[in-house]
Amino acid sequence: MALTDSARIIASPLETIPNAGAFEYLKKLIEKEKIVDVVVGEAKYLNGEESEITVLQKQFVEKLAARHPGITIHRVNEMYTSKMAAQSMITSGLKQSVRKEKGTLDKMSAAILLQSWLDYFRG
Repeated sequence: MALTDSARIIASPLETIPNAGAFEYLKKLIEKEKIVDVVVGEAKYLNGEESEITVLQKQFVEKLAARHPGITIHRVNEMYTSKMAAQSMITSGLKQSVRKEKGTLDKMSAAILLQSWLDYFRG
């Protein structure tokens, strides 16, 4: 997960949450941060076709939308975000032990995904 500042300029990694309890966690976060937009990755193959995980992502989005009708959910192609995150962590000098911590790559990937949406949103 990642969050942005109130001006919607910078995306920052937040944390990785387990599937179990995700909707309760998101409910609290949406209320606390007064979130009105949620960006969710969309897994697709290079040829643009949906991957196996896309079905699960769609189910997640449907459940989230049903539970929070006041928010807008945006789908963004997540292709290459993991590779970009890994390269970014190396370039920034993060130690290998930190890069290998569970969830670090996912948090950075989420921040890159959110930042790409923010850049598009401002564009």
